[in-house]
Amino acid sequence: MNNTNGADLPVGVIGVGSMGQNHARIYDQLSRTSLVGVFDVDDEQAAEIAAEYGTSPMEMDELLDAVSAVSIAVPTQFHFDVAKQCIEAGVATLIEKPIADDPSEGTELQELAATADVPIQVGHIERFNPAVQTAQKIADDLEIIAVNAKRLGPPLDREIKDSAVLDLMIHDIDIVLSLVDGEPESVTSNGVQQNQYATTTIEFDSGPLATLTASRLTQQKVRTLEITTEECVIEIDYIDQSVEIHRQSMPSYIEEKEGVRYRHESVVERPTVPSEEPLQSELDSFVTAVMTNSTPEVSIADGVRALELAQKIDSLARETTGGDEDE
Repeated sequence: MNNTNGADLPVGVIGVGSMGQNHARIYDQLSRTSLVGVFDVDDEQAAEIAAEYGTSPMEMDELLDAVSAVSIAVPTQFHFDVAKQCIEAGVATLIEKPIADDPSEGTELQELAATADVPIQVGHIERFNPAVQTAQKIADDLEIIAVNAKRLGPPLDREIKDSAVLDLMIHDIDIVLSLVDGEPESVTSNGVQQNQYATTTIEFDSGPLATLTASRLTQQKVRTLEITTEECVIEIDYIDQSVEIHRQSMPSYIEEKEGVRYRHESVVERPTVPSEEPLQSELDSFVTAVMTNSTPEVSIADGVRALELAQKIDSLARETTGGDEDE
């Protein structure tokens, strides 16, 4: 690993497609990082993004020799091989979600990273959505009964291998696993059109129930999370980065000229949510972990746990509803 000795952290990006180029943009903006270079199998794409952010297109080995940390934003099937190469080079790595094609690969990366003493973070970006962080602080002191998440949108204009479960729902799976104490005890799921639309119900051994829906077939973009607790309901809009807390006031009787009227109002609180770009917060957190050689906020173990549950949901949906049939 390139030693910075207190200087800006030299970083790079591997894979500068639709997601990776945003990593390059943020690294170029952060005050504690220096974007040394980028790599992509498409030489023209690498050159274009490098020129946009005043850095250099590099070969993989050259990039790993020059940096202390990288983001991996290549297709999922290449995550394991690329991350292994980075770890063996002693380079701290942020791996976009899902961590790998198979949980066993994630576990192997965890063992390699522990041996090499290299911080590895998994890119579950919604952990860094300021609305989620605000709601999580509120929910920490409450008794969660149920969680309901919807992540819906229209078909993509580009081909993607992963189902809506492994590409979209996995975000909410990770959030639910971070919110709820306990382990999934029972999982049921259904899906249609190769799980481009899927829904699941997860019962936890500690009591709470989670219902999640993900879709690439819905002509309305929806990103919401609802946390039901004994004391209130917390509603999160990921897109607006807003939080609402719904409580019932105590019932009362109001005297009026016409007589006595019964009143039972709902009280809505809207806590202040910081205006922050989740990706910037995510990468800033990663940089802190690298500079302090500490465990990242979203660890390999978190990534493996989310992937295991996502794959189980995806498999059950295909088995029970014919989600494996041709569209």
